[in-house]
Amino acid sequence: MADRVVRDEIHRDILIPSSIGTLIDTKEFQRLRNVLQLSTCYYVFPSATHTRFSHSLGAYHLAKTLCDSLKEYQPDIFHQGDDELVAIAALLHDIGHPPFSHLLETPEVFATYHHHEHWGKLILESNDTEIGPALRNLLGESRFQRLFAIYRGDDVHDGIPIPRFLKEIVSSQLDVDRMDYIVRDERNTGAQIGGFDIDRVFRALRVGSDGGLYAKAWGLPAIEAYLVTRYHMYHQVYFHKVNKLTQSYLVAMLKRARTLHDRGKLSLGPKLTAMLTNENLSVKEYTRLTDADIIVAMDDWVESDDEYLSKLASKMKNRRDFHKSIRIPELNQQMAEKLRPKLLQLLKENGFGEEDLITAKISSRGYMPYQEGIKLEDGRDVSEHSVLVQSLIQSNEKILIFIPEEVRDSCEQIAREIVKPTQTSLSRFAHP
Repeated sequence: MADRVVRDEIHRDILIPSSIGTLIDTKEFQRLRNVLQLSTCYYVFPSATHTRFSHSLGAYHLAKTLCDSLKEYQPDIFHQGDDELVAIAALLHDIGHPPFSHLLETPEVFATYHHHEHWGKLILESNDTEIGPALRNLLGESRFQRLFAIYRGDDVHDGIPIPRFLKEIVSSQLDVDRMDYIVRDERNTGAQIGGFDIDRVFRALRVGSDGGLYAKAWGLPAIEAYLVTRYHMYHQVYFHKVNKLTQSYLVAMLKRARTLHDRGKLSLGPKLTAMLTNENLSVKEYTRLTDADIIVAMDDWVESDDEYLSKLASKMKNRRDFHKSIRIPELNQQMAEKLRPKLLQLLKENGFGEEDLITAKISSRGYMPYQEGIKLEDGRDVSEHSVLVQSLIQSNEKILIFIPEEVRDSCEQIAREIVKPTQTSLSRFAHP
């Protein structure tokens, strides 16, 4: 097999050595072509239809690029072959994602629930897959096990140290996974937030005496730009209210399908039956699941005799009759709980059911300092050097409430009677 060049919209030419091509050409890796990177985000941003496949290639490319940069400044920093292992770790970091990515990574949908990283480990270790044996053949047993040691963040494997930076390249607040998906998601959503200079971030990174990554002081502006871009991507894209609503629809639709199947009122195909009802789902069954299985089923469920399933499927397929959000900012969990009984009563009075009150939680922090943070060459966290980064530390938590459009004005009136328009804390929460 010859080396190949993949043309990428973000990184331009990605060189794929023939050895890596044997992994990419397996059916388990090719499956990622049919797993959307941003689940239901295309309901908001129509061009957000890129996949885990392109993202995985991008993460691989960035891992190789960062390793080459580190070797330029610190030639002996990698133990023999560890740079290749890190690149492979980046390539395969998403191999275990379920359909619609993180959205369906929940026991609410999967009768056999595992986090995608656990599924990834099972896939790569299995002899019932193509990629498991291919990876073993490529690396040999010792390096195969060292790869998993890097994933785990072990300090040593087979008597050979594993410096912390190897894990940090793949999983940290400044890893190649995050950097690729931020720039890739920004491009495909058209968010135009501003972006950041990946090459400059890489040029600023070094490995310290403790084995971890740190950044030269002159790289701080590039790191600030990266963190600010990430912050705005979460709030403008990932947490967009319609994205959160459609995610709720999709999970509710699959839960309803399982309930109907369990009652003998809905026939599911073999793959969805396995996903929704099999408590001992095998790796082989798991790796057959893609977004397409759900999209095809959704088309059939539009015509379901079950009114609720049909309604949800119709909303998703035709993008119409969506619930609307209550236009009161900064609602928190306690406020939402206080509002809930009054909103449910109003919905009941207007012919709607409990399922028409939909809530979605948003919880994020723009930056996590210290042990999980990013360090500069003096050993201090970037937040100690930057007022801008410091401002990103505060946790942001709020609740979105969605109700039918017909009663939104009435629901908002009730909410305003309880939640003062200017309040920002529970100390000003009005009790009836």
